[in-house]
Amino acid sequence: QVPAVESGGDLVQAGGSLRLSCAASRSTFIAQAMGWYRRAPGKQRELVAWITRDSSTTNYADSVKGRFTVSRDNAKNTLYLQMNSLKPEDTAVYYCNRYWRDWPRYTDWGQGTQVTVSS
Repeated sequence: QVPAVESGGDLVQAGGSLRLSCAASRSTFIAQAMGWYRRAPGKQRELVAWITRDSSTTNYADSVKGRFTVSRDNAKNTLYLQMNSLKPEDTAVYYCNRYWRDWPRYTDWGQGTQVTVSS
């Protein structure tokens, strides 16, 4: 699998918003559910949100539910993460990748995009 390319990370104050984007290869993107993941300093990578291929189903980690929204544009092979009401604990490197329950075994991660939330 060719790693995806994430963008949109920035330094933002608590309460602010950011929109992340992820460009993936068509073969990766079109056939699968996609997910957003993050890794905070000193912590393991965690699943933040995922969305099915046809966008009919989304799912979120409890820590971001009600604040983050995942969406996708299959015509553009692009995944998005709208992040509102950001908190300092959202500070992490954010990654996108295909999603399936074996995701902890994935090794084909991109560079990610840094999100830093100041208090």
